[in-house]
Amino acid sequence: MTKTGFIAIVGRPNVGKSTLLNRILGEKVAIVSNKPQTTRNRILGIYTKDENQIVFFDTPGIFNPRNCLGDFMVKTAKSAMTDADAVILMADVGREISKVEEGVITYAKQSGTPLVLALNKVDEYNREQIAGAIAQYAALHDYAAVVPISAKNGTAVDELLQECSAFLQEGTWMFPDDIVTDQPERQIASEIIREKILRTLDKEVPHGCAVVIEDFKEEDGLISIRAEIYVEKNSHKGILVGKNGAELKLIGTYAREDMEKIFGTKVYLNLWVRVKDNWRDSLRGVTDFGYINEDRKS
Repeated sequence: MTKTGFIAIVGRPNVGKSTLLNRILGEKVAIVSNKPQTTRNRILGIYTKDENQIVFFDTPGIFNPRNCLGDFMVKTAKSAMTDADAVILMADVGREISKVEEGVITYAKQSGTPLVLALNKVDEYNREQIAGAIAQYAALHDYAAVVPISAKNGTAVDELLQECSAFLQEGTWMFPDDIVTDQPERQIASEIIREKILRTLDKEVPHGCAVVIEDFKEEDGLISIRAEIYVEKNSHKGILVGKNGAELKLIGTYAREDMEKIFGTKVYLNLWVRVKDNWRDSLRGVTDFGYINEDRKS
């Protein structure tokens, strides 16, 4: 008898949620960077093994939003918890408990949703620090499980998966056993480009970028992609393009190399940069780029 279930991965920005999902699946389905607020949408990852299929929701980090895009991201993370059979609260061993973690714990208590605590980055701390973090969190809630892990190195990720299997119910799988995400190739391409922008540029510029795939064609063993990168200011456009187009060329090279690995074929990538003033600050600007919460859909 097959079993299935939905599990949301939530926590603060930069605690390793996307890294964990990629580690579980053994493939890259969610972009990662060392900058906070990398994930904007709910990313669905499908882990199938033996009779079990676990559908994971990778979510944006929960933080105090300062614009419409931030509001969308936080609502996306919180709505994922309501759609899940269980929640993984990811936290950094070395960071103090914040209102974010307390809020997730409060939700679990009020809703009765099983909550697994995954204390990440154990490879960066000693046993005393890990034990201290466990004790602090244990005082707040009776978790379904507490698993110290390293999403980066894979430490105890199998143990975490074993704990997750306890929340599955008998039923028909939602997805075929040979796919790991429901994201269309256009979305994957868009996210890869944005990841390379985050990795290449500094400060506020990459957070104000949105990527739109205007054309995506596959024929004769070649994928041709035309993408437009939107920034919020003319000065940001200059930084993104770089002197003689050097920065944009570098971003394109990195993105194309990643796409060819993921898609398994040659990729021709054509990037353009446009300005849409302060788009993150307006509901219209955010929805124009596809960031729409379920409760705002008509």
